[in-house]
Order: sequence, then C-alpha cells, then structure tokens
Amino acid sequence: MNPEPKKKKTRGVKPWFYAISLLVVAVLSIIGTLFVSSSSFGNMEETSALETEGVLSVSDTPQDNDFAVIQEAFARLKESYYQEVDDETLIEGAIAGMAEAVEDPYTEYLDDVESVTLEEDITGSFEGIGAEVMKEGEYVKVVSPIPGSPAEEAGLLPNDLVMEVDGKAIEGMSLNEAVALIRGEKGTDVVLTIDRGGQTFEVAITRDAIPVETVVYQLDETHPEIGHIQITNFSLPTYDELVEAVTSLREQGAKAFVFDVRGNPGGLLNSAIELSNVFVEEGKPLFQIQERDNEPYVYHANDELYGDFKVTEPSILLINEGSASASEILAAAMNESADIPLLGMPTFGKGTMQNVEPIGDGGELKITVGKWLTPSGKWVNEEGIVPTIEQELPSYVNLLLINRSKTYQETDLSVEVENIESILEALGYAPGTVDGYFDEQTTKAVSQFQQEENLSVDGIVTGDTANLLVERLRELINQNDTQYDAAVEWLIDNHSMEQ
Repeated sequence: MNPEPKKKKTRGVKPWFYAISLLVVAVLSIIGTLFVSSSSFGNMEETSALETEGVLSVSDTPQDNDFAVIQEAFARLKESYYQEVDDETLIEGAIAGMAEAVEDPYTEYLDDVESVTLEEDITGSFEGIGAEVMKEGEYVKVVSPIPGSPAEEAGLLPNDLVMEVDGKAIEGMSLNEAVALIRGEKGTDVVLTIDRGGQTFEVAITRDAIPVETVVYQLDETHPEIGHIQITNFSLPTYDELVEAVTSLREQGAKAFVFDVRGNPGGLLNSAIELSNVFVEEGKPLFQIQERDNEPYVYHANDELYGDFKVTEPSILLINEGSASASEILAAAMNESADIPLLGMPTFGKGTMQNVEPIGDGGELKITVGKWLTPSGKWVNEEGIVPTIEQELPSYVNLLLINRSKTYQETDLSVEVENIESILEALGYAPGTVDGYFDEQTTKAVSQFQQEENLSVDGIVTGDTANLLVERLRELINQNDTQYDAAVEWLIDNHSMEQ
C-alpha cells in the first residue's frame, strides 16, 4: 500500500541552487556516512551477517596482559601528570585514540554532545553551517555543503580545505575537535580560513538552523510537463517526502522527471534503499554490501519490504562531485538496474558504510563495518560514479567570495584582484586582462558596475560594491545551470511527453 502523502506547499526555490550561493549564514555537520543500525534494518527480512551475528566476538577482545598496559598508562597519568586529570577524560581519550589508530576518516568516537549532534543529523533537524566534512591529512575537507544550507550560501564547495577556525589552526586536531570549533548556536558567527586549489581566503559565516526538508520540488518554468525534484539528504522522512513530491507534480501535469542529488552528502542507508526501490523493478539488485571476510550480499528490490511506490515515467538523475555515499547508492541503482541516465560530473566516491553503537556513558562509536558495491559489484570508493552524460557548469561557479572588509583599488596586485576581474568579466563588464593587476581598465569596469547599480561611483571595490558583485554573480549562476538545462533537453529529445 502506498504511503499517504502529506499536504505541503511546493517551495519556490530553484533546486539547482546548490552550485554557489554567495551569502553569509552557516554549521558543519558530520552527516553523509552510511549509517547501519538495528533501527534501520529492524523490519527487513534480508539481513547480513553483521546484523545476525553482531560485530565483536569474544575472540576479538584483548587478553589480560594487553589490558594491563592500558591500565598502567591510565594509572601513571593519574598519579604523575603535573595537573589533576579526571577519569572520564582519559577514558574518552583512549577510545578516541583507538578509533583514530585505524586511520579511517569515518571511524571515530563520539562523546555525548556529538552523539546528540549525530541524532539531530539523522532526523534532519539541527543547527550549524550544514556541510559534510571528512579528515584530509592534517586538515578538514568539505565533502559537500548541504543544498540550501548556510554553508552553501556562504560559497563553500566540495574539496575546500578548512585550515583555521576563527584564527585558530586546526592542523593536527581530530575531526571531532575541529567540528566542535565550527559548530555553534544559531545567529553566532564563525570565520573559516579556506584553501581552494592553493588559494587561501576567509569566509565569514553566520550559523543558522539547517533546513529540515530533504526534498524540494517544482515544475520546470518553460516545460511544465517536466518536474524537478532535488533530494538534499537521506534521513528518516526522505522517502515520504519523495512520494509526496512525485505525487504532487503528477497532479500538476508532470510527465517526466529530473531528479537531482548534486551536493547531497548522503545519510541513512535505509533511506537510500527505500529510494532506490522506487526506481527499480521487483527482484532486480539495488546494491551489495561486503563485510570483513564475507562474500558480497546483494539487496534486491522488494516492494513489500521497502514500499511499493514506483516512478516509471522518463527520468534522469543529476550528479556531481558533491554527491556522496547514499547519493551514490541511489545513482548506481538507478543507472545499472533501471537504465536511468546520469548527467553531470563524477561523484565523490565514498564506498564504505558505518555502524553507530553506544559505548560508555552517553558516547557512541562510529565504525566502518563494510563496503558497499554497485548492483554489478563495482566498488566506487575514491573513484566515484562516472555520469552517462558528462556536463560541466560554467567556470565562474568556482569564483571566490570578495572580502567586503578589505579595499581593492587601482595599482593593487593580488589573486583577490584577479578574482574580482573574473567576476566582472563573467557579469559582462570589461576589466581588461584578467591578471590580478587592478589597472585603469579595471577601475572603469568597477565604475560602470557601480553606476548601473546606483552605488557611489569611485572605482573601488569594498563594502556594498563587493557584496553586490557577489550577489549578481550568484544570480548569474542560478540563471545558467547548464547541467539542469542539458537534463531537460535530454528528456525532450528522447521521450514524447505530449499533454
């Protein structure tokens, strides 16, 4: 029986807004891993060895003499460290150290505060800047900002490296320590120092509540027979929200769909299974999981287990380098088992799944327990999924923010000036050679922009001029989503959708 869709008004936000909205509001969340928990699989007949046998056997536990070394280190620190240290600090440090020792960016110890944060992420309600991150060497790498989140609006992009938080270097910190610095209450500010392709710049972000809605949808303005559905995350309500979106768009006349997981960092494995089942015929493979020392286990489409709502209309899926984890499971299932084309750029490449288990007094241990494979058995870890149709966005989507607190004027020479020249050129002005030198031609281009925008005309970029240049660039990006346009064109060229 199909889930009964709830009534909800469609939002007038363009889902492809993921590329680079350059406003300022944001907090970093650690979502996007594939969480395997008993709650996710409790109603499934298909289970793996992990669920039926447990994760840790008696033979895996350390011997008494191994524990003696740990106890000795604990006692010596308690007795000899020059300051008093409490038991909980040492115990949590030991657990965190063991998790870090396996050198897997997705295996980590979560204290009680971080456990609450994770629960908020899973249920889709939390405060932060809204970006999935992972450890990258000594720093933190942005996997993907959540579409519509403060992180996206601030202009963060996949593969950005966070070097400092409010002037404090995070080199050598654990992922949890770095995230703790970045997180904060709604309305408070944080300044991130970002390295993007060797260029370093600061992003001032106001933390905010992260949007709870995980599916955003609307009819195409030019071709109302096509519905556009963006899936921003895989959390508990995502399946019902997708059913509602498709049902509503069908009622409005949609005959085909552009689905969109660009910038979607992932989420719950169970949600990925339910959504994949929407597109795949009964009995066909959805994906595979492979645990340690076990053969791959194949999950098949099963309407009784995962819901019988189906999408059979002509469809295409948009992906990019910010599509990770559960997004990649969905993309592989749609492409390999339902022959639905993928359009965009190669995905992030996260091919592992994590189990979250309680440990100690309120803490949790997030452990990578296996890897997932596509229906055909391919492991996409660190490689990603290659689109059926490769389509880039305009190069100006990667231009940087302009620091409104600084002043850029004639005779200046810097990479920041080169960025300003590139923005002016993208907006149709003529700054001269884009070489980082603020010359007379650059001044004229800035003055022309200021005059047309009713700003004070002085040829200097700072304050309101900097803000408006960035705002106009954001609008240009939103108006020129070459990937979405190509998806619509593909549907029109390959399918008849007469009203």
